[in-house]
This record gives sequence, C-alpha cells and structure tokens, in this order.
Amino acid sequence: MKTEDNINAKILAITMKIQSDFPELSKYIAEIPITIPNEATPEINLKVLTDYHDTLQILMKDYAQSHNKLNTNNQ
Repeated sequence: MKTEDNINAKILAITMKIQSDFPELSKYIAEIPITIPNEATPEINLKVLTDYHDTLQILMKDYAQSHNKLNTNNQ
C-alpha cells in the first residue's frame, strides 16, 4: 500500500535523478501544476502526490527517449 511518505520519497528520488542526469529539465519541474497551485489552500493528498510523481516520471522518460534518439542521429 502506498503512503504519503513512500510517494514523497519517490518524488525526491526522481527529482534528484532529473537534477543529476537531466539538469536542463529542472526548469520544467517548477511549471508542473502541483508546484503552482491554482487554489489559495490546495489539498495535498495521496492522489495529488501520485499524479505529480507520475508526471515527473513521464517527463524524464520522454526526454530521455528523445535525447537518446538525438544522440543516435548525431553519431
């Protein structure tokens, strides 16, 4: 069963991986809706955290795939 602590740990891990492996993506993390809430007091719950983690994962995966394609074409 996923807990908020578990998801927060995964978010931290993927954020650190993005910063170390793909620092150019760090600027996009601040633009993800959870980091700029459209409510004065947003509710942060397990679903919101899971969605945020999934968004980070997709961002990194899509960028890595396109980055690898670019590197393959340049060789």
